[in-house]
Amino acid sequence: MRCPKCEHADDKVIDSRSVRNGDVIRRRRVCLNCSYRFTTYEEVVKATLRVIKRDGRHEDFDRKKMLHAVEIACGKRNISTQQIEGLVDAVITELETEYDREVPSTIIGRKVMDRLEKLDEVAYVRFASVYRRFRDVSQFLSEVEGLIGRQ
Repeated sequence: MRCPKCEHADDKVIDSRSVRNGDVIRRRRVCLNCSYRFTTYEEVVKATLRVIKRDGRHEDFDRKKMLHAVEIACGKRNISTQQIEGLVDAVITELETEYDREVPSTIIGRKVMDRLEKLDEVAYVRFASVYRRFRDVSQFLSEVEGLIGRQ
């Protein structure tokens, strides 16, 4: 690692800590030439997931897009930002574990719906109505009746 101040190549690690739930290691370093202290971060570079859309198109997975969709479904419900972030992070972790490079959008939607159903039934129905493309009220009622039947 080169010193950002003098560009000397030798340094000493004086402190290492795990951050971001153990996904990253933060290292405090000191340059052996000029004694300048600096911080570096080390993390595993994961291959980016690609989403296979219903129409066959491929696009890069976008965490912000998933987060936004879940936030809309959870709007005006008693669900904290931490719960929403946790749900999205859990789905992403599950996807990265199960899929190397490509994942169908239907799988992503199903995983989000499974977690939303446990978190908040109203948010679940809101998300499902968009994801499953409900065309009329009868489909909406059918989903709600299905929820009631599962209790």
